[in-house]
Amino acid sequence: MTLNEYMELPYRMEIVPDVEEGGYAVTFPELPGCITCGETLEQAVRNATDAKKAWLEAALDEGIAIAMPDELNEYSGQFKLRIPKSLHRQLSEHSKREGISMNQYCLYLLSRNDALHSQS
Repeated sequence: MTLNEYMELPYRMEIVPDVEEGGYAVTFPELPGCITCGETLEQAVRNATDAKKAWLEAALDEGIAIAMPDELNEYSGQFKLRIPKSLHRQLSEHSKREGISMNQYCLYLLSRNDALHSQS
């Protein structure tokens, strides 16, 4: 596979707030050691794309086996959710302050909450 083909695969991105240093840490669980951070959500996600590309390039150059994403084929990556209008407004306002789309902001919130519950 080529770098571009690997970049298109749905590797899981985990974003968690860095409570000690501030900002956000980002990892890709299927790509060991691929980690980055950013002061804002937007910066963290942008840095994550760069880190993923650099990690994949290095693995391809060194001939290191690259794992495929977890068994995600049975999931579409989409679900419909109805929420109160007031919550929709709050999520929209928070995402605008962070400079990211509301979908990306909701993904961050879901990922953060899932990570917290996974540690239990």
